[in-house]
Order: sequence, then structure tokens, then C-alpha cells
Amino acid sequence: MNLTIQERLKDLRVERGLTLEQLAEHTRLSKSALGSYEADEHKDISHYALSKLADFYEVTADYILGRSKNRNHPNAELSELHLSDEMIELLKSGRIDNGLLCELAAHPDFPRLMADLEIYANGIAGQQVRNANAMVGAARASVLSRFDIGTDDPHMRQLTAAHIDDDSYCRYTIQQDMDRIAKSLREKHKADKNSIPEDNITEYFIHEIDEVENFKGSRVEKLLMMFCKQTHIKYHKLTEEEKVWLTRIAHKSDLLKSPQSQRGKKRK
Repeated sequence: MNLTIQERLKDLRVERGLTLEQLAEHTRLSKSALGSYEADEHKDISHYALSKLADFYEVTADYILGRSKNRNHPNAELSELHLSDEMIELLKSGRIDNGLLCELAAHPDFPRLMADLEIYANGIAGQQVRNANAMVGAARASVLSRFDIGTDDPHMRQLTAAHIDDDSYCRYTIQQDMDRIAKSLREKHKADKNSIPEDNITEYFIHEIDEVENFKGSRVEKLLMMFCKQTHIKYHKLTEEEKVWLTRIAHKSDLLKSPQSQRGKKRK
């Protein structure tokens, strides 16, 4: 989820447990200016104020401006990250959600997933499981040789069932790790304002369509409003110039072309 400048500034202040008055005392910026930076109708932030706030919160200016999601490492060297060329190309390609990938890697259960994956990939667990299976097999053979019991004996069947398939066991463990992380991320993103409630999808779209239909405007304006809703742009906050440009673009859409009646026309 991409936060606005206002949201980032407010989140940073709330994280420190500060009021606007307290923040003004720490930064020597006026309370009214700080309040306006966090308001919906915020004014432009001066270079001085941006620098003061970035220094105070110990984050980068790019983070506050929404140009980066990194608070403290804007220019980390690639050599420090130990990324392969293939990984760098993938991250630059835009084919995956890099933000979600970062959340996955930063999840507290991710090291456990990686450890289990490494164990599986390197065959460490496989050898240990095979050793355990060999011990169970030897015990079973010893019992069969010393006592007159058949292989259908319940105890013998237990020893047979005790054998573990190392490949299936390791992959099951990895799947359990991944399931925990996936469910955790899902719960985290349920609160996103861009998410549609799972149990109310139909009502959500009906509400959106009704709101557009009830909008007092031309057909073009309604089309632009629907476009803004789908792209999470606040239509009423667009400038007149922005609306003019969007209208020009909208006129290229086939949705605005009125179908001409073919009745009465001579066929060629």
C-alpha cells in the first residue's frame, strides 16, 4: 500500500507518540505548518521543513515524499546485498510486487522457512531421516529373526509405518512454514483501504455504480468519475486543467461513440 505524504508524516509522528505541539517544540517548526503538512489539503513543504523533519525522524527525504519505501537505506550498495544478476533483473523488471516480496523476507517466520528450505535443498534432513529409517528397519529385522511372529503382527506393522519418506516430510514442513507466512500477510493486508471486503464484493460494486449514476454530470464526467474510482483517484480533487486533459483522452474511448442507426441506409 502506497502512503501519501500526509499519511507518512502523521504515521511518523504517531510512532514517536508526539502531539503537534510537541513536534513543533522539537523541530522549531510552527504547529500550524506541521498540521497543514498532515492535512488532506496540505500545502507544499519547504526544503527547510522537509530537511528538518527527515533529520528529526531519522528517515530519508525521499521516504517522506513517497519516492522510496526505504526509511534508512536509500543508497545501499548492490555488493552489500549479495544479489545475483538474475535477481537484480527480476526486481527491475516489474514482473513481481517488490513491496510484497520485502514483506515476505522481513516476516519473523521467514528465517525458519529459509532454514527448512536449505536443509531440504542440501539433503541434510534426508540423510538423517534415512539413518533413522535404517535403525527402525534393523530393529524390525532383529525382532522377526528372534521371535516367531508374522509381518501382520500389530507391533511389526507399527515398525513398518514408522518409516518416513524424507522428501515428503521436508516438503510438508516447508509448506507449513509458507502457509503461516501467507496467512499472516493476508491478515495484515485485510485492513488496506484499497482492499474490497471479501464478504461484500457485490454490494461494493453496486454502490460504486449507483454513486456514479447519481452523479450530476455529463456522460463524459461520469466515465471519468468511474475511471477515477477504479484507479483510486479523488475526482473532486482534480484541477480543472487535469479534468480537461482527462476529458480529451476519454473522447478517444469507444464507450463514448454513439452507435448510428443503420436503418434507412442503402447497402453498398
